[in-house]
Amino acid sequence: MRLSPVAKFSLALLPFVIAAAARAASEPSSAPEDFYNLSLAELGQVEISIATGNSTPLDRAPAAATVITASEIEALGARSLNEVLESVPGLHVGLSSLSRLDSVYSIRGIHTGFNSQVLLMINGVAVQSSLQGGRPSLLKIPASGIDRVEVIRGPGSAVYGADAYAGVINVITKDASVIDSTKIGGGAGAFGSRDLWLQTANQWRDWGVSLSMAYQESNGDSDRVVNTDLQSLLDRGLGTTASNAPGALSTRYQIVDTHLTLTSEKTQFNLWSWISNDAGVGAGGAQALDINGSDESNLLLMDATYHFDDAGGDWDNSARFSYLYYDLQTRFTLLPANSLIPIGVDGNVNAVEPAGLVSFPDGLIGQPGQESVDTQLDLISIYSGWESHRIRFAVGSKHQTLEAREYKNFGPGVITTIVPVVSGKLTDVSDSEYVFLPDSSRTIAYFSLQDEWQITSSLELTSGVRYDDYSDFGGTTNPRIALVWAGTEQLTTKLMYGSAFRAPSFTEQGSKNNPVSLGNSDLDPEQIDTVELSFNYLATKDFQTSLTLFRYQARDMIEFVSANVATIKMAQNARDQDGDGFELEMNWKPLSSLHFSSSYSYQDAKDVSTNQPIADAPGQQIKVNMNWEFAPDWSLNNQWIYVADRERRAGDIRPAIDDYTWVDLVLTRKNIIPQVDASFAVRNLGDADAREPSSGEIADDYPLESRSVWLQLSYQFD
Repeated sequence: MRLSPVAKFSLALLPFVIAAAARAASEPSSAPEDFYNLSLAELGQVEISIATGNSTPLDRAPAAATVITASEIEALGARSLNEVLESVPGLHVGLSSLSRLDSVYSIRGIHTGFNSQVLLMINGVAVQSSLQGGRPSLLKIPASGIDRVEVIRGPGSAVYGADAYAGVINVITKDASVIDSTKIGGGAGAFGSRDLWLQTANQWRDWGVSLSMAYQESNGDSDRVVNTDLQSLLDRGLGTTASNAPGALSTRYQIVDTHLTLTSEKTQFNLWSWISNDAGVGAGGAQALDINGSDESNLLLMDATYHFDDAGGDWDNSARFSYLYYDLQTRFTLLPANSLIPIGVDGNVNAVEPAGLVSFPDGLIGQPGQESVDTQLDLISIYSGWESHRIRFAVGSKHQTLEAREYKNFGPGVITTIVPVVSGKLTDVSDSEYVFLPDSSRTIAYFSLQDEWQITSSLELTSGVRYDDYSDFGGTTNPRIALVWAGTEQLTTKLMYGSAFRAPSFTEQGSKNNPVSLGNSDLDPEQIDTVELSFNYLATKDFQTSLTLFRYQARDMIEFVSANVATIKMAQNARDQDGDGFELEMNWKPLSSLHFSSSYSYQDAKDVSTNQPIADAPGQQIKVNMNWEFAPDWSLNNQWIYVADRERRAGDIRPAIDDYTWVDLVLTRKNIIPQVDASFAVRNLGDADAREPSSGEIADDYPLESRSVWLQLSYQFD
């Protein structure tokens, strides 16, 4: 295991930090009552709702679960959800080689380009893209409006249905119950990055009304340079010089994020708007650097929940309606200006059986877009009138629709005969048979039943099952069972089994007129069965550790594999995957002002048919975090992450993927002047050459951001 000099230096400092903190411990601290001021026993009693759909103490939750609070997010200096999630044990935030360098939440060796196996929810409502599966394109959620993040590693389909496969993430936003005053803030830092945010709340009659707004933008790090791309390969073979490589990855972004929440005794209404303008497209839509390409998204999520019963009774009956609207327009220059491209008889790129070489002086241009709507109604009943039992019954229906649009200067319906030169004039094929995806829709109906049975004061059994029926591929049933035993006040043991599924996306079912991939309407859902054994041990009031062992069998995983024509791949239930491993966690509070947390995770996932390791997923991760309130109103947070043992795909002869160490440092000062807080952050303190695995066209992998600094100020009104 290789450690960088900065990592060794950080670890060497720890004894001196502890000694210095001991000297400072006698000084009074003005830090508010928050995560870092709770004892380890109190941390175990933090409530989590994601594990069962009901509030449950974290140490009794029937899942491998993590809760990250607003005070932790602030201490981390996190600007986005991705930076928050990187602190979660066993979860790695990687980059997709399929989708614009989008984020991949890699959990336990389940690591795919569109990341469809991890369910993201906002306030309990799924935020998934029916086009590709996974999350909406380049979704970057500002951290300023987040109250807490709940994460479970492992299956969740028995409660949440599709895509709760490798894990579930629930982002709970701030409402009037936690926003106690009006606050404004802003920050600036490297790469032309700038943030502005506002939070306010008030009471209107019997309603609590809160508003959170955030604006973020960045030019992207121009030092994230790659030396070759797909066009480089074409240039070498055809004698052209069209490639933009060497050049920087396109990682600029501009985001407006708005949350409006209204709450009363029985009703909650959430409105979330997320707008992304002129976002960079990473390594390009075809792994050819695309300087001018852009991705623009408009997402609107509305949900309303009404509780029919008064608090404190045996019944809690509620209804929730949600509406998700997502409009995406992408502008790709798939291959750059002045490229010479082999074109097949259908007008698509075809290097195996070309009908001719065609010059594209303005580049090979594709502008796919979509408009999708998801509407859902859930009816949930929770009954606690039976002694030692809490029953949860849910039934609901969801309807998904998607309309595709496309403009391009190549492909069927555009190039009808092979000509020597094709201009940049685009043809609208949106309402024709030549569009990349036909209009798609599906209806989903489900019901679920769950029982939480307190067998004795120290033994609880949670069991449940959910059935989902899809109008396009049929039904699937997913059970779960978990036994939680608090054998002593110090030791809690959990034995858990769960089944989960991932539904095929509309692209996997219906993609057409594509030069490299075709859909398949006969796909089955992916399925996974997972067994976990977990031990949580509170050794002393200042030291707590936990160990989770897991083993899973994933079946019918969907991939695009070669069909009859060598250049075209078709979606198939092509792969089975087995995995096992463990996650070891530690929390230590040697002083009231000093908190350490660390984790070591290991996974060994393999393709069943080839026995080859699963590519790109980290085999090992080490994470260490220190938060030290070294003086009144002052705190220092140091995060150290080591990522190792990522394998190449079978047949990829490039050198092994380098391990890397990443170190962040955040200094926070409360009330630097009255009502003004400040924080200063350094990311990638050691300026590590950290890289995420790329496709073969980008030979030297995807570089992560170089060292950066960030300064933020916030002001709280009386």
